[in-house]
Amino acid sequence: MHFGGIDSGSLSTDAAIISNDEVIAYSIIPTGASNRKAGEKAWRQTLDKAGVGEQNVGLVIATGYGRESVDFAHSSVTEITCHARGAHYLFPEVRTVIDVGGQDSKVIRVSEVGRVTDFVMNDKCAAGTGRFLEVMARALEIDLEEMGILSLKSSKEVTVSSTCTVFAESEVVGLVAAGHETRDILKAIHSAIAGRVAALGGRVGIEPEVVMTGGVAKNIGVVRVLEEKIGSELTVPAEPQIVGAVGAALIAAEKYRESIKAGTK
Repeated sequence: MHFGGIDSGSLSTDAAIISNDEVIAYSIIPTGASNRKAGEKAWRQTLDKAGVGEQNVGLVIATGYGRESVDFAHSSVTEITCHARGAHYLFPEVRTVIDVGGQDSKVIRVSEVGRVTDFVMNDKCAAGTGRFLEVMARALEIDLEEMGILSLKSSKEVTVSSTCTVFAESEVVGLVAAGHETRDILKAIHSAIAGRVAALGGRVGIEPEVVMTGGVAKNIGVVRVLEEKIGSELTVPAEPQIVGAVGAALIAAEKYRESIKAGTK
């Protein structure tokens, strides 16, 4: 039997299918204007990749910002729970999960069995999120994918002090006008994000092993600065964007087995 997870985010929608607790296929697509359409598209792509018919999927769980719009899912679970479960599946020694997505950032404390013991979340402001990076990339006229590597070449200390995305963008425009190198401005942007996330971590405590999930984990510049600020190495999955979807699929498998035992299936 196969099980599915859909992580409906503000910037990307991710889907995963597992069988015998192994990930057999996944998809990542831009969410665009409709969480519902993106959820359907990501799910169809993942079914095709897995070579699995929908009738062979026992249960589908939705998670993420737009989880209620995934109307073909059997139920939904918060992304906090799904990221904890997915990270524990990939790295059983994990005790802290740092998830930086498009719209929010979270620091989650995890037990030895992958259960959430505490968490803190920033969902009121774009600072410290993927959206923040998108805005800054546009201001600097640079591709998101280039930001991390280029920032590692920084040789001069520059500061972006504002914690508000709008004001930070103005700061960046001012730094460009003052002739600062793009690589140095990028390092400052990454430091601002890392500082925001590290402050969140300070509220719940950060205990190794620390796993970073979400699209921003693909930015090596953010990862390196965040490691410095929290004083701990970060473990980044091979594909950090699917951790929530994998966690949702694992929970779907668990719920299905429980229903079999209870005789409701």
